[in-house]
Amino acid sequence: MSTLQDEIKRRRTFAIISHPDAGKTTITEKLLLFGGAIQQAGAIKAKKAAKYTTSDWMELEKQRGVSVSTSVMCFEYRNMIVNLLDTPGHADFSEDTYRTLTAVDSVLMVIDSTKGVEERTKKLMDVCRQRDIPVMTFMNKLDREGLNPFELLDDVEKQLGIKAIPLSWPISMGKTFKGVYNIREKKLLSFTKGEKQKYQEILVPDLLTDEFTECVGEDYAKKLSEDLEMIQCVLEPFDRQEYENGRVTPVFFGSAINNFGVIELLESLIELSPPPQGRSARERRVNPDEQKMTGIVFKIHANMDPKHRDRIAFMRICSGIFTRGMKVKMVRTQREFKVSNPMTFMAQTRTVAEEAYPGDIIGIHDTGLIKIGDTFSEGELLNFTGIPSFSPEIFKKVINRNPMKSKQLHTGLRQLLEEGVIQLFKMVLDQQLILGAVGELQFDVVKFRLENEYSAHCDYAQFDSGFAYWFQGSVPLEMERFRFENKSRIATDAEDKQVCFFKGQWELHHIQKNYLGVQFFRSSECTEKDKVI
Repeated sequence: MSTLQDEIKRRRTFAIISHPDAGKTTITEKLLLFGGAIQQAGAIKAKKAAKYTTSDWMELEKQRGVSVSTSVMCFEYRNMIVNLLDTPGHADFSEDTYRTLTAVDSVLMVIDSTKGVEERTKKLMDVCRQRDIPVMTFMNKLDREGLNPFELLDDVEKQLGIKAIPLSWPISMGKTFKGVYNIREKKLLSFTKGEKQKYQEILVPDLLTDEFTECVGEDYAKKLSEDLEMIQCVLEPFDRQEYENGRVTPVFFGSAINNFGVIELLESLIELSPPPQGRSARERRVNPDEQKMTGIVFKIHANMDPKHRDRIAFMRICSGIFTRGMKVKMVRTQREFKVSNPMTFMAQTRTVAEEAYPGDIIGIHDTGLIKIGDTFSEGELLNFTGIPSFSPEIFKKVINRNPMKSKQLHTGLRQLLEEGVIQLFKMVLDQQLILGAVGELQFDVVKFRLENEYSAHCDYAQFDSGFAYWFQGSVPLEMERFRFENKSRIATDAEDKQVCFFKGQWELHHIQKNYLGVQFFRSSECTEKDKVI
């Protein structure tokens, strides 16, 4: 077997998603800890502590105790290469998460067992379902009183539209939490709460043995036996193929803050999640074991190191072998690049990458020429798909507080736009700049970074619009009439694609009725599935 195929087999690339405060970043830290990547796990809640979480390296994240940017982390575990992407939990940064999901082969979904499925989780699962991404579920916070495990499974199936099959099962919860039973391996993970949160593994071929009963108590042993019998009678056996097709989610239980169940979760991610998969381009499907290197840029971040004011493009290797110093073409411009110092990441820590294989995430120094969605190729000119802009939900006018800093403001806005932090529109009628975002926090991040990274200061003014859709039309005269009669509501985005603003649904329906030859779309790709009907 070739080196390339061997390297593909030993890689796992996944993202972690959740509703805010479900424990996603804590799990990330613990996975890194058990994977040997860090020596001490930070705590997302400990805002005033000297130790911040490894993934939340931005100053604003440190101040607010919330993840606002996707972090890329790579580590080796049992001869496997794990590429872990910790996504923003906050709903205001949905687009960064959506783009990240284009760069992974599977997803770990974290659910707070005290609350069940929450709104943010629903939206993220919609994206996963559209892309048939395999999803593994971790029910967190078993050290607290929460919902019944059967209720949690039912909640996942009803709210997220995916079958939930438990591969482990909790023995009580909260103050009486005894541990978790590994269904596949018939093994008890016994939890003992204490200073070091220790637990032990006990092989349990028979639940009614004296050893097991002594460990968890007679009542809990009997309850577990009944629960497992119910699982066997009511639920289907776990089907790995159904999981890989995105129709079944294996479910695990534990407590990340107590390190409980995390190692088992990591082992299962390694064992069950798929290796790097193929990627769709406009021209054809690209398989990872193809000899020619291809990659797609899914994220750009400026000023990761504020001292050097650098700009890094994050690229997922899709096929072939990437080697340091190799020459590749950016397909959009057909310009040749020599990548001399590609990087791998452990959040803010960088290491020069001599080689990279399908599934790996590398960083490329960018002088401002690279955009999100750009394809790099060693041979065939291919255009990978699936990284659109989505319609924002909040819009604000940009007011420059210092006209002498106009250049810095425009430079900062352009770079933040190219990073995907914000969307920028320019009104056709008066050239007014409009920022679009999913939530208010995004505007705070833009303002913070403009001031701290570009010495530019801006204010916002309200823009009277509820939403914006991209539009196209096949009848030139109809399009011309529409543009002329609605010029006060039309703008262009960063790619010069046309966008129309609406105050409400009634206004959209009125325009659709009066301009039958104009079609509206929820994303910049303007595909059939995005069409507003």
